Amino acid sequence: MIHSIFKLLVILATAIFLLACAGPSVQQYANEKPALDMSEYFSGTIDAYGIFTDRSGEVKKRFTVLIKADWKVVDGKKVGTLDESFEYSDGSKQKRVWTLIEQGPGKYIGRADDVVGDAQGELAGNALNWTYTLALPVDGTVYHVQFNDWMYLVAPKVMLNKAKMSKFGIELGEVTLSFYKR
Repeated sequence: MIHSIFKLLVILATAIFLLACAGPSVQQYANEKPALDMSEYFSGTIDAYGIFTDRSGEVKKRFTVLIKADWKVVDGKKVGTLDESFEYSDGSKQKRVWTLIEQGPGKYIGRADDVVGDAQGELAGNALNWTYTLALPVDGTVYHVQFNDWMYLVAPKVMLNKAKMSKFGIELGEVTLSFYKR
């Protein structure tokens, strides 16, 4: 009897923990304006300005990103290319080229050389949520870290981005970006 009560308590505690960890759903932003159209916003030239903060909130890196983007229709699907050039405050540079493929209304996959597998994207209203694993080089070692990346279109030319970075479910830090479409 005590064993059964203990099991029930463990199950209940686990359920409460999992519910506490649940984040927002992109669908809760479905009626928010301005509505984000991926192929419209991410076309042409976009400038981005960002910081990476560790889990204590200390800014560890500042950076800018120049994004050149365009879209085509391939086999009936919209396919976008985002060519990103990063420049960090320490003078280092990095390049990432994303291929984004529309899978259906509000559903996207994304691929880049340093992304492990496919990034999964979901869009509704003014919000876009990406989840993916990034192969992140740090001091000669590559770590696979998970990103939960939220983007919000706040004006026709301005998007804000907040991404939580974690490993084994432990938050490592956060990336904050502002995008400005030229």
